Amino acid sequence: MTDNKKLVKKLNDLAHKAKAGTITKEEEKEQQALRKEYLQNFREGFKSQIEMMRVFDKEGKEVTPDKVRKIQREKGLRDD
Repeated sequence: MTDNKKLVKKLNDLAHKAKAGTITKEEEKEQQALRKEYLQNFREGFKSQIEMMRVFDKEGKEVTPDKVRKIQREKGLRDD
């Protein structure tokens, strides 16, 4: 199981405990930390996807925003 799947499973387990009213203070703190870690991982992955993306119009002309092109050049993902 990947780290992200383990993270989601643990978050779900804690959410069920919270809903049932059996969560402890320590588990609540752990839940907050895990949520923070999950969001950080999600944002990093999403940012990476956006930075790798190339956008084309209906005629096949690239219309990737200049800001994204600049980031791609800095990371060596473009050679134009």
